[in-house]
Amino acid sequence: MNLIPVDTLNTPALSIYKTLRDNAFTIDNSFIADSPKVVNILLETGIEIEIKSILATQSYYDTYATLIEQKEIPYLYVAEKSLLQDIVGHKIHHNVMMHGIRPSQKPLEILGDQIIMLDQITSTENIGSIARSAAALGINSYLLPHQGPHPYGRRSLRVSMGHISKLQYHLYENIFSTLKTLQQRGYKIYAAEVTDDATVLKEIKPSEKWVLLMGHEGKGISEEVLNACDEIVKIEMRPDIKSFNVAIAAAILMYQFVNS
Repeated sequence: MNLIPVDTLNTPALSIYKTLRDNAFTIDNSFIADSPKVVNILLETGIEIEIKSILATQSYYDTYATLIEQKEIPYLYVAEKSLLQDIVGHKIHHNVMMHGIRPSQKPLEILGDQIIMLDQITSTENIGSIARSAAALGINSYLLPHQGPHPYGRRSLRVSMGHISKLQYHLYENIFSTLKTLQQRGYKIYAAEVTDDATVLKEIKPSEKWVLLMGHEGKGISEEVLNACDEIVKIEMRPDIKSFNVAIAAAILMYQFVNS
């Protein structure tokens, strides 16, 4: 490995590690990943991610030399851990960061038969958590609103543990036209919402091609969007509890849909 020692971030090539914050974006769609688990999964997945550079301690390179040498990474910067801590502004436990280019989103028509779809979810943590659960359960297609946080945002990547890289993702512009297109392509749309006419989860028999739609963390799914879906599903719970956290609810629902 050709390691490049650095002791400052005052160079154009390295400034992005400090300036690119969560949900920020660049013209070339750069992203920053951090921690060995996240970075290594991105390196191992084999998806179409262009890796621009790695900034890490000597111990990281020593431990994962075999993995890194399998990749054609143009710049491998080595620095003291204190420099990485200067970037984030607090003490850290990890010892590596990676600068990459987001993989291109996939066309709607090539997504799989099982799709998890989000409507107006605003938390990057929830986006990452749902991605991790979907990957664990074998659901490899992720539909998100274009105007919301990106799944390759720094925090979303961290919460997903890098497993977002195992999913095909598509960012839609208009939920109504997208739902209609999916229905025309043979998908049944299931909206997760607590309503009087919702089907309880244990009674759901998912169709061969399905989309599970999760709504906003506080407001849920609007009446207009519910009317555009094929069926509403809810999780059975105690009457004095109104709802689950959306990421937990998504994991429960996806598990049942996959195993029904």
